[in-house]
Amino acid sequence: MEETNYELVLSCPTGLSPSQVSVVFDPSYDRIAHPDIELENSISEIWDQRVQKNASMFNGKKFRYGGHTLCKRDGSQQDFHVCLHLGLTDYRTFVGTNLNPLWEKFLVPSEDDLIQCQHTSCPLGNGAILETSDKKIVVLQRSYNVGEFPGHVVFPGGHPEPEEVGAASHQMGERLTNSEHYNSKVSQEMFDSIIREVVEEIGVPVTSLSNPLFIGISRRVLNVRPAAFFFIKCNIESKEIQRLYAGAKDGYESTQLYTVSLIELENMASKMPGCHQGGFALYKLMLEAMKNI
Repeated sequence: MEETNYELVLSCPTGLSPSQVSVVFDPSYDRIAHPDIELENSISEIWDQRVQKNASMFNGKKFRYGGHTLCKRDGSQQDFHVCLHLGLTDYRTFVGTNLNPLWEKFLVPSEDDLIQCQHTSCPLGNGAILETSDKKIVVLQRSYNVGEFPGHVVFPGGHPEPEEVGAASHQMGERLTNSEHYNSKVSQEMFDSIIREVVEEIGVPVTSLSNPLFIGISRRVLNVRPAAFFFIKCNIESKEIQRLYAGAKDGYESTQLYTVSLIELENMASKMPGCHQGGFALYKLMLEAMKNI
């Protein structure tokens, strides 16, 4: 079997709408501290070193991926439902565990991914497979100033943000943590955040975008970094998107935008971080499923 740079943690090739995705946001899905004190202390040491080099680094809260459950009734795609299990982490812990040069020491030898990664931050990133009206896919070349994979080709994306839904701590939402209302706000943020990322990074108006469809989660082998992927259609042509990109709010995060065909994307995929290679694999599974409908 060919070795890949990613693992498909969850594949939903028919694409799921917000009503088919729910979330349980709970402290039981938070990271567990590593018993090796020296290793645990390296988290703050690495962060301090990084901040000294780059004073603009910000320690924002992130949702931690803690697994999922699947529910499929009657075998029809409408009855397919995913529940994501999310805890809370932050960028500092991500830099100090997943991005630590000693990141493999944080892993627990286990066949169970969740046990294997229990001492790592594992913030859930997101990415969009954005299709233009002339059937091209949008990819970005990352700036050399970003912390992760500078200069690499990626799909637009970032992270769902706990602060957007008042989930910056479990205490703040203690009385609501178990309520359906609170969990549904976090679930909606999964979809809202990817639209936000696309609008800010590409510069397209929100009205030009279709409702996102959740197509799964991939995890890169390097640093065990998980990311949720979504398929979104944009009703604007490639040339116009290139023009809009020049005025994008978060344009500094990338240096160039490409609109590419499926074949061109296939050739670029090897230059992507593993989790984005996995996003491309999830997209191809979606295309395959659409053929069979």
